[in-house]
Amino acid sequence: MIDGVIGVLEVHRPSSSIPHTIAGFDKTVISTRTRTRRRRRSRHRRFREAYLPHSYTFGRLRVLVLSPLLVIALHLTLSKQPSIASSSAQSVQPAVLSPSWVSTLAQASMPPQVIQQGGQIILNGRALPAAWSQRQQGVGIADAALMQVFGVDLLNTTDATKQPVTWFSEPLNQSQNQPQNQLLRLPSWLTEQYRYLDITQLAQQHNWQVQINRSTLEISTPAAKITQIRQGRQSWGDRLVLDLDRPTPWQVDEQSGESIITLDAKIDPATLRGFSTQSGTYLDSVKLETKGDRTLIRVVMPTDLRPHVWSLNNPNRLLIDIRADSMADRDILWAPGIHWRQQLAQVGNNQFPIISLEVDSRQPQVSLKPILGNSSTVVGTAPLLSTAQRSQAAAAINGGFFNRNTQLPLGAIRSGNRWVSGPILNRGAIAWNDDGEVAVGHLSLQETVTVSTGQQFPVLSLNSGFVGAGICRYTPDWGTTYASILNNEALVVVRNNQVVEQRRTTSIGQTVPIPPDGYVLVVRNHPDATKALVAGASVQINTVAQPPEFSRYTEVVGAGPLLLKNRQIVLNAAAEGFSEAFIQQSAPRSVIATTPVGNLVLVTIHDRIGGVGPTLAETAKIVQQMGFVHALNLDGGSSTTLYLGGQLLDRPASTAARVHNGIGVFIQP
Repeated sequence: MIDGVIGVLEVHRPSSSIPHTIAGFDKTVISTRTRTRRRRRSRHRRFREAYLPHSYTFGRLRVLVLSPLLVIALHLTLSKQPSIASSSAQSVQPAVLSPSWVSTLAQASMPPQVIQQGGQIILNGRALPAAWSQRQQGVGIADAALMQVFGVDLLNTTDATKQPVTWFSEPLNQSQNQPQNQLLRLPSWLTEQYRYLDITQLAQQHNWQVQINRSTLEISTPAAKITQIRQGRQSWGDRLVLDLDRPTPWQVDEQSGESIITLDAKIDPATLRGFSTQSGTYLDSVKLETKGDRTLIRVVMPTDLRPHVWSLNNPNRLLIDIRADSMADRDILWAPGIHWRQQLAQVGNNQFPIISLEVDSRQPQVSLKPILGNSSTVVGTAPLLSTAQRSQAAAAINGGFFNRNTQLPLGAIRSGNRWVSGPILNRGAIAWNDDGEVAVGHLSLQETVTVSTGQQFPVLSLNSGFVGAGICRYTPDWGTTYASILNNEALVVVRNNQVVEQRRTTSIGQTVPIPPDGYVLVVRNHPDATKALVAGASVQINTVAQPPEFSRYTEVVGAGPLLLKNRQIVLNAAAEGFSEAFIQQSAPRSVIATTPVGNLVLVTIHDRIGGVGPTLAETAKIVQQMGFVHALNLDGGSSTTLYLGGQLLDRPASTAARVHNGIGVFIQP
């Protein structure tokens, strides 16, 4: 935000009638500062005169200037374009003034002349969290927020600079070729965390009143009314239909076994009394409530189902479908180097919903790195959504295993060429670097402590929750202190390769500082090591990864079991130390895989249609059928989570467990 200036944008619909068109909405944040100079105004004026005929209508703009030193000019334009609801050639839509960019991240994501940003929208008087950004060409909202706050849906696209959307629009079959002039395509721009969609056309077409008040975007939509409610059984499940007198925003709050759809529309008491709910194929009950100018629809259904809420026009309708296969297919180039897909995979007679992000890390502005739930120590967990946002990642998937009680890692984490946590049990791991090179395999880390007496002792684990008899090492990555995990531990403090202290613990939880220029060796049930590692002894640590090639990769995440190697199924969970119960379990799965062209793919697989999640064997078959070259199973079950641009793609946030670590995707627009 620019100090001392509040920009107020008033959007006015022309007097002629404007047909309904496809629209979209989501949440996002952008922050940048801009300077308005005389030559820029002159250049914009020359551009407008050269490319926009005088017959085009411009929306009125009012800017309140609180400081005489700063002036912000926000230009809204309208262009002629045929509508999908009318053949009239005089339908007016805003023109997008943007260069013809090639599909590279640096050009496609550049947010030109960003003026203000914020993280909250006040929609019809109600405050909702949503990232938004203002630039000279218009106001943008994060695509996730447009979906969550307004109900806008995103359509498939291979153009990262423009996102086709639908909102109270004609039915659209994406498998058919839709004329491009019938799609509302919102210009987009990227920041490190979000993708913003320009709402100028939506605001003008649907008569939204939009103004910016410091860090808050205020939007008012025309008052709407529910005219009729219907419920019926379908061959695939149940459907609720709410007829409306005009388009209006809605939000969906998904809880376990209940979804609350909040609609910015009043309902007549007689209409409310005239509706009686009935149980359906999946639908248990429906309850309608009024809250001021809004109507709440409480839908009770089985806990493993999610509602599909969407809209149509002519007449305006909100549809709530309760069905087992509610996931929408998607194929969206979200940003150059990040491709979002949703599809069903067939294994035998079963269909599994799959949501994936394909990432081209060879693009110089795209990278992947491990992220931790606790930024100051390897101890701790957090929801992946908050971890990704705190890390400023654009996308993320949950990573390796951990002990849910102690919140300690149970697998390899290497970040920035530094071992944060060591591997265990020779389990599967994946390694990569900024050059786009990838390696997979069974990983072990062989560390040896050599004492000045010549004695050598193997190190069992590094910064890990995997403990046992022997020596374990804890570095400053563990945190500032080590608290004893077991009784009767010998805590050996090493600074600058010399033992400075050894102390004995008598109970769990006794602490010792971890020096910033050293580490702590914890000796458990190993008398020879305890005698050798006395104060004053010199020590050296030798670390070798097996296979050795893993040492040349800057980033590593271990989990397991390994599923694919060179396109062949290599699943052997027992050899990686997993229990028989784990091997036979059916549960949601997270996977990281590689494509034949070398891209990395973050994959989530949830419960089969009408059943439970995939087994490890089914997971291996699915990723092989998808054409991947290598694939590694990650932590799964309630940990399975996929994040993109401010939202979870694969599940409601309320159902996602806290996780220890993840794999973050970072972009530098």
